[in-house]
Amino acid sequence: MPMVTVSISPEQAAKMREAVMAGDYASGSEVVRAALRLWVDTVAAGSNRHRNERTTPLPHDEQLNVAELYAAHAQKRRQA
Repeated sequence: MPMVTVSISPEQAAKMREAVMAGDYASGSEVVRAALRLWVDTVAAGSNRHRNERTTPLPHDEQLNVAELYAAHAQKRRQA
């Protein structure tokens, strides 16, 4: 698997550690992979929606970022 280095905020790192320590994920890498899968799904759904509805894309400040996607995914996992 390719190695990629990213920078995250201290708050994001703390949330990642919390998720691992709570047993929700086996590692920080698993947290990032889950967030990226959710992001890819969200982007694909948005692309399909825009293509089908012929709407304009959301302004940059209204798009979900990875932290928001992770939070939504973590909440969904807790509710399951």
